[in-house]
Parts: sequence; structure tokens; C-alpha cells
Amino acid sequence: MTFQAAVQTAFVKKYADFQGRANRPEFWWFMLAVLIATLIAAIIDDELIGGGEIVETIVGLATIVPSLAVGVRRLHDTDRSGWWQLLHLLPLIGLIVLIVWWVTPGNAAPNRFGAPETVG
Repeated sequence: MTFQAAVQTAFVKKYADFQGRANRPEFWWFMLAVLIATLIAAIIDDELIGGGEIVETIVGLATIVPSLAVGVRRLHDTDRSGWWQLLHLLPLIGLIVLIVWWVTPGNAAPNRFGAPETVG
């Protein structure tokens, strides 16, 4: 999956879709896009607006739902419930566990969340 296809899938086609599975490229390309958008928003806030976090807040609000959705679908790909994202609430340890699960290859066979997404 390409960068553009991942962003289009996660942000347009499956904006709030918490069902199904997301392969590693879809997840990581989308997270890179969110990181880039956040950095650009921070630069705009600092350089053009002169402080505050107006643009950064707008970007955060626009990307929170698709970020949660693609995270849930990525956990589904490893045959885990999306509720495991609540580990974000545990400082540091929760994020480390989630990152390990997000980099783990998904199941090649269909699981309780559906058939694997094809990489393309």
C-alpha cells in the first residue's frame, strides 16, 4: 500500500470504521501522514500565527477519529480487541505494548475480525 492509498483509505474511505482489519503499511503510512500534518500545523502556529495552538488543535480534532479507527483495525489484524487501545491511558508502558503489537505481523488467515487486507 502506498502513502497516498493509506491516507485515502484511513481518512476518506474508512474515517470512522472500527470494523475489519488494517495491514501494517496502511497503519504506519497513515500515522506518518498524521505526524507530518501535526508538525506542519505546529510550524504554522509558531511562525505565521505567532503562538497558540489553533491550527494544531484543528488538525488533532480532524485526525483523532481516523487514528483511533485505524489503530483498532490494526489490532484486529493481530487478532486483538480494539479495546486494547485503552492501554494509551497507562503512561509509557501502555504505549510500548501497543507499538509492539502494531509492528507485529497480522494473521495471514482470516480471524474473528475478517479476512486480511491485501497489500497493494
